[in-house]
Amino acid sequence: MSQKPHSAMVLAAGLATRMRPLTQTTAKPLLQLGGRTLLDYALDHLVDAGVKTVAVNAFWQADIVAAHLANRPPPPRTVLLREDVLLETGGGVRAALPALGPDPFYVVNGDAFWLNGPTLALHRLAQALDETVDCVLLLQRTAAVHAEVGFGDFALDKWGVPRRRKEREIVPYIFAGVQLIRPELLAGTPEGPFSMNLVWNAAIAKGRLRAVVHDGIWFHLSTPADLAEAEQILAARVTGDARWPWR
Repeated sequence: MSQKPHSAMVLAAGLATRMRPLTQTTAKPLLQLGGRTLLDYALDHLVDAGVKTVAVNAFWQADIVAAHLANRPPPPRTVLLREDVLLETGGGVRAALPALGPDPFYVVNGDAFWLNGPTLALHRLAQALDETVDCVLLLQRTAAVHAEVGFGDFALDKWGVPRRRKEREIVPYIFAGVQLIRPELLAGTPEGPFSMNLVWNAAIAKGRLRAVVHDGIWFHLSTPADLAEAEQILAARVTGDARWPWR
């Protein structure tokens, strides 16, 4: 991709029931790791990649998310999108299209936490998006995850083309919560709630889905125990990232 994306969306509307009781009174992206919220880390990554405008959806504890964004100075410019009903991942992205413009944009899960390798992960996604591709996923090796991730999500060939896990199959990669998509990926999708899996499957069928394997540190943050372990790893400075803390 010759031009890096300038817009993005952060998915911050989920109920995060597996992270209870920590999310009983706040949104999961506002949980802290290393003294900073997950949401701020995501926004920082996007700024570092050159993103100017970020849409953030909110449903659970939306007022708290709104207050946090209001207290964060730009960059980036943030646009809060309140959901009256929980639209899930795909429905949330579809509803945000008017705020994101006609060009490719990043979509980052609000609980995604990663440290970059030699090249920014977001730039690596942009490099993989050519005219034959509608969506590029960031994947993580399951063997490198300090949490229970089941049988994995995808297998990947040498050209970066992913395929879904077959029944009873164990595959080596899971979705890392970061993607780069063209707005056309959402064409023909219904209004209301639906999962991004719907459009991923359509892109797989057309041969227009690609994936990049993350070459830095990534944490799976599903439960309070996951968050506590990630905190211990960062506190011990096991990451090898000399820039920590970033800001």
